[in-house]
Amino acid sequence: MTPLAQFPLADRRTVVGVFADIDDTISTDGNLTAEAYSALEALKNAGFLVVPVTGRPAGWCDHVARFWPVDAVVGENGAFWMWLDKEQRRLRTRHVQDDATRAQGRRRLDAVRADVAREVPGAGIASDQAYRVADLAIDFREDVTPLPDADIARIVAIFERHGATAKVSSIHVNGWFGDYDKLTTTRLMMAELYGIDLDAGRSRYVFVGDSPNDSPMFGFFPNAVGVANVVDFADRMPHLPRWVTMARSGAGFAELARALLDARR
Repeated sequence: MTPLAQFPLADRRTVVGVFADIDDTISTDGNLTAEAYSALEALKNAGFLVVPVTGRPAGWCDHVARFWPVDAVVGENGAFWMWLDKEQRRLRTRHVQDDATRAQGRRRLDAVRADVAREVPGAGIASDQAYRVADLAIDFREDVTPLPDADIARIVAIFERHGATAKVSSIHVNGWFGDYDKLTTTRLMMAELYGIDLDAGRSRYVFVGDSPNDSPMFGFFPNAVGVANVVDFADRMPHLPRWVTMARSGAGFAELARALLDARR
């Protein structure tokens, strides 16, 4: 990973959109700072496409799509995307799976939930689970005493034993039944919502994140950025970002926003 300061000015000038993880990328220690929110707003006001791509639940994404300065939001690690249809003045949601498939997946996740409770003492069900439509989020450090890496690996193994996909964020292990992830849904959203072939134009977009569930995005975007705390997970990811900020979390996101905005001036 190379310091963000070395991201060439000419390449920064070609960027037209920013995809961003939320937890510990836009947020800092569970808080949305004024600096990070202002950075989002500045990017949106400057004409950048701004899309959070998060593991957070549908209930949170409803709020993000309605009230944040964003164009859309991809939630639950790719289970859906939401956007505010300003012409019709209504929130819209595009699910990757149909209702029956999601319902079957949630029933299967009940068995995963029971096994985690039995086999990993100290793990918790994420406090936002009630607002989820497709996945199960196991808390290993947000509202519980932080668990050791061995327990996090055990949680992942339980999901996989049941045939589920499991991804580790900075606070949760998220699991679901389906072959989607942050990247596949982002590509689909860009094609359906904006008519953009993201494969052909990936160099014109930046993704910024911090943790293992961001690894597919890091591998796809040639100018992917990690906020400084990405180094905490560097040994757990098959793909690392090309650039890394000096600052951690929301301050690192703001650092990236300044770099992109300065390139347009």
